[in-house]
Amino acid sequence: MSGWPHHGAFPHQHGDARGLRERIDEQLRERIGEAVEMAALKLMVDLRAQAGRPAPQSTSAADREEFEATVRGVLGRLRERLRAGLPDDLRPHLDEAEAAGGAGPAAMLAGQVFLARRLPDYWQRFERHQREDAEERLAQAGKPGLLRRLFRPS
Repeated sequence: MSGWPHHGAFPHQHGDARGLRERIDEQLRERIGEAVEMAALKLMVDLRAQAGRPAPQSTSAADREEFEATVRGVLGRLRERLRAGLPDDLRPHLDEAEAAGGAGPAAMLAGQVFLARRLPDYWQRFERHQREDAEERLAQAGKPGLLRRLFRPS
């Protein structure tokens, strides 16, 4: 018989009830999540190195909490930067995507999937905003704080 093979033509789909859109969204969510985690880990390591602190340890509960907070921060600041550059007509759709994604980081990640599907230059924007954010965070961390200035040796 000629034409497309029927059963088993696409073994990666066999038994997966999700449609193509859902599978693509899941792959985007995983890729964006990994990229955010890598950006957060690099930022955390760089901030610690700048402060003369040791690199984070995967076995440390405190380091894991700090990492998760860093991930949330990177994701939140990325959201703010990307949202600021959106046309007004896309903002309500971003809000809807986030609301459908749940709460907290899951909602922000759902918003990033929405943006990745709508913005042809999403990854370039992601990289630029992540780099700018890291530079700003490192510059802020390098500035002496009030207590450091008050207790600085004369």
